[in-house]
Amino acid sequence: MAVLTKYEQETVINFNVAESDAVVFTRDKAIMRKLDALVTEFPELYKCLKVTDIDKIYSMPKQYVSYRKHRKISEELKKQRREMMRIMNDGKTEKT
Repeated sequence: MAVLTKYEQETVINFNVAESDAVVFTRDKAIMRKLDALVTEFPELYKCLKVTDIDKIYSMPKQYVSYRKHRKISEELKKQRREMMRIMNDGKTEKT
């Protein structure tokens, strides 16, 4: 298998208004693992169309392509979560 630079490990998602499916071309191993898991779990929705030694092409409903806005978390909430994690981690170390 060829070794790709980080720049070459791209993912391209292509869809248009006229079609219901999006086509995903990727050379990113992490994306491949995620999409392979979706193909296995939901074969009626996600399909692997083509596989080469360095990339894969998938098909999926374009409605599952997601755009999310950045979540803003207040400093107070961050502080609370840090404290909760500290308590949880302290509990784990006591058990071992």
